[in-house]
Order: sequence, then C-alpha cells, then structure tokens
Amino acid sequence: MKRATIILLTTVLMLAAIVQPPATACTNFLISKGASADGSTMITYAADSHVLYGELYFTPAGRHAPGTMLDVYEWDTGKYLGQIAQAPETYTVVGNINEHQVAVGETTWGGRPELHDPEAVIDYGSMMYIGMQRAKTAREAIEVMTGLVAEYGYYSSGETISISDPNEVWIMDIIGKGPGNKGAVWVARKVPDGYITAHANAARVRQFPQNDPDTLFAPDTISFARDKGWFDGADADFNFADTYAPPDYGAVRFCDARVWCMFNRARPSDQIPSDWVTGQDGAEPLPLWIKPDKKLTVADVLGYMRDHFEGTELDMTADIGAGPYELPYRWRPLVWPAGDKMYFNERATSTQQTGFSFLAQGRSWLPDPIGGILWFSVDDAFSTVYFPVYCGVTAVPYNFAVGTGSWTEFSWDSAFWVFNWVSNYAYLRYNVMIRDIQVVQGQLEGKFMAEVPEVDAAAMALYQQAPKLARDYLTSYTVGTGEALVQRWQKLGEDLLFKYLDGNTKDAQGNVTHTGYPESWYQKLAEATGSRLEMIQLAPEKEAAEKAEAEAKARREGIRAAIYTLLESRGIAADAAAKEKIDTTEDLEKLGKALVNAATADDAANLVPEGPSTPVNSH
Repeated sequence: MKRATIILLTTVLMLAAIVQPPATACTNFLISKGASADGSTMITYAADSHVLYGELYFTPAGRHAPGTMLDVYEWDTGKYLGQIAQAPETYTVVGNINEHQVAVGETTWGGRPELHDPEAVIDYGSMMYIGMQRAKTAREAIEVMTGLVAEYGYYSSGETISISDPNEVWIMDIIGKGPGNKGAVWVARKVPDGYITAHANAARVRQFPQNDPDTLFAPDTISFARDKGWFDGADADFNFADTYAPPDYGAVRFCDARVWCMFNRARPSDQIPSDWVTGQDGAEPLPLWIKPDKKLTVADVLGYMRDHFEGTELDMTADIGAGPYELPYRWRPLVWPAGDKMYFNERATSTQQTGFSFLAQGRSWLPDPIGGILWFSVDDAFSTVYFPVYCGVTAVPYNFAVGTGSWTEFSWDSAFWVFNWVSNYAYLRYNVMIRDIQVVQGQLEGKFMAEVPEVDAAAMALYQQAPKLARDYLTSYTVGTGEALVQRWQKLGEDLLFKYLDGNTKDAQGNVTHTGYPESWYQKLAEATGSRLEMIQLAPEKEAAEKAEAEAKARREGIRAAIYTLLESRGIAADAAAKEKIDTTEDLEKLGKALVNAATADDAANLVPEGPSTPVNSH
C-alpha cells in the first residue's frame, strides 16, 4: 500500500486529502460468493505503512458539467501528475467501497523498475479511487481503471488489485510499460465461485487462459514482453508474474508466506508444504486460488487477518525475538546483518504498522445502500475492532473522519491515536495484556455482528418507504457505533494502565502482585548471563548462615532424640520406614509437629506431616 493525495477539483467541489509517504507492504484476501457462509462476496485490505495515518475517507457523489477537468496528484507523495476529463456523474465512495457495493484493494510488488513511466498521469491510488467513483460493477471498475491508464499512462510500479461487487470477485496484476510507452500490461481473472485467493506484495497471475470470458488482459501483455526480449515461448506458456516480477527470496518469504498461511488456515485438510515460501529449490509456486474446507464467515476472514503464523514453523511468538511476553512483532528493519551474514524477521499478515484495514462485504440480496458493508478498523488488526460502515451512508464517524487528526500530532479525538495508544502499551507485556484486549474486542465485534440483521431489517423497512430514510438511518447507526467504539477503547486503555502499571498486576482494589517474568524466560536469562546475575553471599553473610545452620542442625538432632525417647517411653518401636522419615526431615516446623504427635500416636508411621516444607530463609 502507498498512501498519498488525490485532489478532486471541479467547478462544484474541491476535496483535499492528507499527503502520506509511500509504503510497500499490504495483504488482501478475496472470498467468492460461493465460498462464503451467507453468499456474500468479501475482500480484505490491510494498508500497512510506518508513516500512514489511518482514517476513513469519504467522497460524496457528484454531477459534473461538460468540460470539467480533474486534477490528479500521486497518492504516494502528493506530486501533481496532470489533469484528466471528469466523468459526468460520480458515485459516493466511503473508504474503499462505493454506493453500488464495488470495493477495491491492492498490494504493491514493484516489478521491473525500467517499466516506471515518469510522464504518466494515473498512479495506482488515483486509478483505484477514480475507478470506484465511476463503476457500478467489478467488471466495469476493471474497464474504467485500465481505460484510464491506457488513455493517460500508468505512473506506478507493479500492483495486484482486488475488485469486488455483490456477485463477483476479481484479482488483477498490472504494471506500466516504461518511458515512451503509454499504458500498462495487465491480466484480470475472476475468482471461480466457491474459491478464495490472496495476494501480499507479490504478483500472483502466472499462466492464464486467453479465450475465457472470466479472464481479461491488455492486448499487448504478451507481445510487449516478446518485444523486450523477456519471453520467446508459446502464448499458452506465458507467465505474467515471472516475466514482469521475477521472484526473489524476499518475495516468497515476506509476501507469499502470508498467502500460504491463509490458504492452510482455510483448507487444513490439504496443507500446502512450506517449500515455496522457505525458498526450497524446485518447489512449486502457490496456486492462484483454492477451495476452502468450509464456507467462510466474516469472523473467519477477520481471523485470517489477525495471523502471526501461530502454530506453524514460522510462528512469530515462538522464537527468541518474541521476548518474555511472546510478542509476535519485530521492530524494523526487516532485514539485518550479524557478522558476515544477513538475517531477517518474518513478515506476518497482522503487523504493528497497519494504518487502516477493512473487510468489504457485498450482499446481492439487499439494495445497494444496505447490502454493502465495510468492516473498518485502524491500527494493528490483532488488537483492533472492526465495526460496520454501510456503503449507503452520507457521513462517517467524527473520530475516523479525514481532518479529525493527523500523523504529526496526537489527539484523543482520533481513533487512530486511541487504538495505537492501547496497542503500543500492550506490546510491553503482550501475552498478558492482549487477553484483556481480546475480551473487549470479542464483546464489541460480537455485538456488531449480532446487530447487523436487525439494522438490515430496519433499513429495509425504511427503504421501502423512501431510500433516503434508509440512508439517514444507516448513517446515524454507523456514526454512533464508530464514536461509541472509540470512547470504549479509550476506557480500555485507562483500565490497562491502571492494572499493569510499572510491570505489576493490580486488582480492582489496587492490591499489587509482582508477577515478574515467565519461568522459561528466567531460565534463558540465567543461561545467557552465566554467573553475572547469580546471587552470592558476602563473608559475614556466609558466617551468619553457617552459624544458623549449625544451630538448626543441633535443634533438629535434639528434636529427633526427643521423638525417639518419647516413643520408647510409650513402648512404641519405630520401623525402618518411620526412622528414615524422621531422620531425613529437615523442616524444623514439621519435626516439632512430629514430636507433638509422638505423645499421642498409636504408632510411628505418620508422625511427620505431609505437605511443602517451610523455607529456612526467605526474602
């Protein structure tokens, strides 16, 4: 994902967004209608960047006079790229879904650097958002987006785009053609019904059918590669990904690994080996799509977005980098030197630098304003909360809206900063605090999911009276839900600060428990530091300890002698087992109780009480 600015300047409207520097790390999951439990389509998008301020964009619909021009600014940097003709009519877009339930996401893979066209006008961010403003279906969005780059040139590097509507889900790889070659080469494929796919910063389309209504591609996709000398085989053997984005180890380990893990979560009955993502020679690339073992719910797919490779050989909670509290995140850089070798940290789907993420759901059985839901969140997917934003809304919650906050200044009004405040505090003692977070997270998301059928029904009743009534109701619900969510999350942060202050754990009354570190971490610490942290005794301490031990030994011998004398006076003989118990007990308190018992016991078998011994010294 790369976030920057688009400015829409017309005679009736001017919208300005915030400029953000680039990032190149996102993840998308695509679920076809037949692969979902309720018959909806779903795509997800995690917009990951260390400098991205997460917010919920809103562009209202518009009608534009003939001759109106649209200024385009690169989404990465805010650089002015040029003007294009504005469409006569544009549709409302909230986040990454429009009022007709068309949703778009992306991941960046770069590809051949010589294919960047510095004179082009359409970068991929402009392509996506302008596409949503002009399309009523996924196929139309592909037509609009590829038409824009054909007419005005494609400015960005290689991208994979997710496109969905209530009936279809598409995946498209696209890259420019370099200076002097306006346009782009691209291939778009409809995900077969009942199947799922994913992409994560690596090109995904390899060979593709060339006479298939569900496969679309630029006419010169193959011939352009031939002209460049990158391909000389039969058309049927042409591999888009290998040609325009030759794979390297980073692409398979950091990128395809996320796809591999999601596929195996969704289809545990037929696990894909890790050979490809671990760079084994001769390994087969990942399939473009798979059929999951079961139809997936919104909750299932949100769970895939919260993955850190748990339970796999890449599990980020299991190695030394996780620290004492099993933190599944690694601070950047991703690749680092040690000695004369380079090493890396795993790159999971859920990551600390997410600006915003969403699951866009299209539901064909409902009118568009009600059918489309953007399950939206800011910050790290694992510790955030997704709330429903209906695509028919006319406004967004204040705490999530553009202009409420910024990257450069903390604000309690900003959802982005409130959620980051909670998550970054939790990173200090992750496997302890995340449990508290997940309780509240589960309560809220469970509540929202339970409310959706009720909200749908109420909106439908209003829609039948007048669509505007339904839009107003959905706006009120969405705005109220989002603003209440931020208030609850701030309260959670306050509770966490109170409970886990200074590395301790407090109960509701403020009573402090020193929970320390896990035993396994203490063992690692002892092994790593050798004798440096071992507690020793100074000479006076040793003398005092030796004196105390001598006195204790004398007391033990005296008590044992008294026990035997008392037993003998009562005519009770201690057998070998009883003697061993008495003679090996070092606990003075237990020996004292044995002496008391010897005065009344019928035999010597159970004079010494069971249970843990009292330590001689405690600090």
